[in-house]
Amino acid sequence: MGKRGRYPKEFKIEAVRLLSLGDKPASELALELGIKRALLYRWRDQVVQNGEAAFSGSGRPKNDQLSEVARLKKENAILREERDILKKAAAYFARDLK
Repeated sequence: MGKRGRYPKEFKIEAVRLLSLGDKPASELALELGIKRALLYRWRDQVVQNGEAAFSGSGRPKNDQLSEVARLKKENAILREERDILKKAAAYFARDLK
């Protein structure tokens, strides 16, 4: 299986423009561009859905973003554990008051 290609924003937009012209079938256009037809349709859907903002991202999140997500997940787990302990303590003390 081949490597996954990365295509610049300009290439994607031009491919979608050529598809929208309708001069060639999508399968023929995809073959000429060296991409799969499904990818061409996915790019078209992104342009329809997001307009000018389509393909604005740089792909994968950066390492600092990933580490921040990991830190927040860890903090979230700790806070959930603390919440569960406090719920149990509140139920225990409420039972003693009755």
